[in-house]
Amino acid sequence: MRRIYLLLFFIILALMQLFGQEMPQSNDTINSYIDSIYRELPEVMISGERPLVKATQGKLVYDLPRLIKDLPVDNVYDAVKELPGVAEINGGITLAGQSVTVVIDGKVTNMTPDQLNALLKTIPASRIENAEVMYSAPARYQVRGAMINICLKQGDGSAPSLQGEVFSEYNQQYYANLTERTSLLYSGNKLSADFLYSYGHGRGYFLTDKEAMHTLEDGSKYQMNTNEVSKSRHNTHSFRLGVDYNFTKDHQLSIVYNGNITNGHNHGTVNGVQISNTRKQSTSQLHNGRMDYRTPFGMKAGVEFTYYNSPSTQLLHSRLYDQQLDFLAKDGQRINRWKAFLAKEHTLTKEWGINYGIMYMNSIDNSFQYYYQPESGKLLPGSNNMSSRHREQTLNLYAGFNKNFGESVSLDVSMAVEQYHNEVWNEWNIFPTLNLSYMPSAGNVWQLSLSSDKGYPEYWATQDAISYLGGGYSEIHGNPYLKPNVGYQTQLLYVLNNKYIFTAWFNHSNDYFVQTLYQSPERLLEIYKYLNFDYKQQTGVQAVIPFKIKEWLNSRITLIGVYDREKDCDFWDIPFDRKVVFGMAFMNNTFMLSSKPNIKLIVNGMVRSKATQGIYDLPASGNVDIALRYTFAKGKALLTVRCNDIFETSQVSPRINFETQNVINNYSCFRQFGISFSYKFGGYKERQRESVDTSRFK
Repeated sequence: MRRIYLLLFFIILALMQLFGQEMPQSNDTINSYIDSIYRELPEVMISGERPLVKATQGKLVYDLPRLIKDLPVDNVYDAVKELPGVAEINGGITLAGQSVTVVIDGKVTNMTPDQLNALLKTIPASRIENAEVMYSAPARYQVRGAMINICLKQGDGSAPSLQGEVFSEYNQQYYANLTERTSLLYSGNKLSADFLYSYGHGRGYFLTDKEAMHTLEDGSKYQMNTNEVSKSRHNTHSFRLGVDYNFTKDHQLSIVYNGNITNGHNHGTVNGVQISNTRKQSTSQLHNGRMDYRTPFGMKAGVEFTYYNSPSTQLLHSRLYDQQLDFLAKDGQRINRWKAFLAKEHTLTKEWGINYGIMYMNSIDNSFQYYYQPESGKLLPGSNNMSSRHREQTLNLYAGFNKNFGESVSLDVSMAVEQYHNEVWNEWNIFPTLNLSYMPSAGNVWQLSLSSDKGYPEYWATQDAISYLGGGYSEIHGNPYLKPNVGYQTQLLYVLNNKYIFTAWFNHSNDYFVQTLYQSPERLLEIYKYLNFDYKQQTGVQAVIPFKIKEWLNSRITLIGVYDREKDCDFWDIPFDRKVVFGMAFMNNTFMLSSKPNIKLIVNGMVRSKATQGIYDLPASGNVDIALRYTFAKGKALLTVRCNDIFETSQVSPRINFETQNVINNYSCFRQFGISFSYKFGGYKERQRESVDTSRFK
């Protein structure tokens, strides 16, 4: 409770200070574990009649700050989810049904999607300049498939200036979680720098009620009903430092460092058929550094290094019928990965352009897992002990061209050749990309995209290791023979009057992989393991329709329909070929309750019909969120009160009733109450000696 009182005291004190002084004018406004979950969040909020999107060279450029200006959005991650066609599934960002790579200022990072998402959640939404969306990124971006490039504000360089933001947030979802953030941006004539620090801390609470009928190979059946309670606490420090130095126009040296340190503690108990007690402690450190050099004659070069270290310990005592588990497990993963690239672009006559380049990436994964006797500390013999050192190498060469045919047609074509090599696989792949845009009239755009992509599994998923989950009845098995998947996609998009977005797509992925659950016929054991399916196919359509009623209501309706097929002929002993049609509908509403003072009410809702993933059946789900947003101090201060998932219906509880497999995992779902406060300061001109007494950066 002391943290709550401190947060409220901080907000009240800040409000007193803000109302007691004159504020300068500003144009800115602020914006685990689950088997399977389809969760999609809102798209774009259209405000005003000025164009919010324009098409150029195979990409759509959105005025993202205007899209989120009336929404309870305070970080880049949440802002990205407001783009048309963007959704959040399983905690990851997707675009029109396909995975998407999010980059910052055009710099593709070595960080994993989870690590990058954690970084995006710490960057203030007020730093966003615009967003570039590419359904099929050309090879020169060193990204395959869909890409979203978030361009951050850099300052105009006319005179040295300092801008910043302080932010604090309290969330109550059974237990409390708090976030404090400070960020600074300095912009000079040649030098600009940004700094961010964010601290998140709190507790978690999660319940799993399992109802399962386990069938062994002798025909005997066992009712496996358990109740699991998991309590956790964590603290996370995130920091970023970026420096850009402009020698002359289009001649820049850029250095960026991102860091993250997390400590976590978890205590889990299981009752029912199984009785267990588990305590786990984990830490992780991420350090990522990148240097980019850009020249006026079209050459770019860069190097990047990533270091990640994540040791943990687990103490488990478990009883299940005549099975007993008592051990202390220690495991760890240490990744060293570096990348270097060289790229060149030429602008030719008659609006032709060519580009080519090379990229090399090398990663070394040092991982271990050992099991000890809890009392004596002696190493337990067995095949579960593991120590490994794996190396991966990727070589990519690409070339492409682009051409403008007058004012209405543009074409961008590229081809990449890539070699992927590790101890198991040594493959060459070709990845073609095409973007064709046609603008028949101002504000109306047709865009056809063809792309190909390759997805790589997590490092730990390919280790020959066994970890214990949920008290010991469930085990996570690694798969050293897990292959990367190769996918192909075609996309047709139509933008009408700069507001209405219509999309149709088809994708096909060979060797598609996902973690699945399987009840072993040999003993009472659930196995979670990443496996390659034969393929996955999706055909989908989407419509984004915004509308406005005078000045008091801004709304948007998003409708999505998907035909999904997954096939695997060698899935354990129960091959499958599953097809399903499902739909999703979203509605976002912003009500202007008062213009002076500036108070807005935001009501968002989502519903999704039944779906499948592998042998999982995913029940229908949905949610309703509500937020009250108060902007004051001439737009520099923002106070938001929210309640998410009011009816506690957003959590998907997957179930399996397929052949011999029979499992239902009912996961807990709690509504979340939150309050946040942010204050932006900026416009400090060094030559005018204006005082700024707050320090902040993302």
